[in-house]
Amino acid sequence: MTDFMGPPWQADWTKEAEGNRTALPVEARALVDAARAELVIAADPYFRGIDTDRDLPAAMSVEPVQSTRPGGQHVLYFDHGRGWLRYQFTRRTTDPQIVITECFWQ
Repeated sequence: MTDFMGPPWQADWTKEAEGNRTALPVEARALVDAARAELVIAADPYFRGIDTDRDLPAAMSVEPVQSTRPGGQHVLYFDHGRGWLRYQFTRRTTDPQIVITECFWQ
């Protein structure tokens, strides 16, 4: 039986998301980087279960994009909801990975 790899997870950005991150002011990029750091060290990047996101800083929360697809895309809100990262987690045996598809901050 093969054990799954655990955190820290590999995180990649789509070109559009990385471009949006790069265009942000320095202070906002620091917030994005802190949110990404929380995501890659989480035991379960989908934060499934009751109160599993309680270890996130008070300014962050996670929810699925569609409640009917708990294994699909999720959104990590940061800076009290002023920004978010939309991502998909793929749990594979050899190369589990988080792909960030959208980065936004207002």
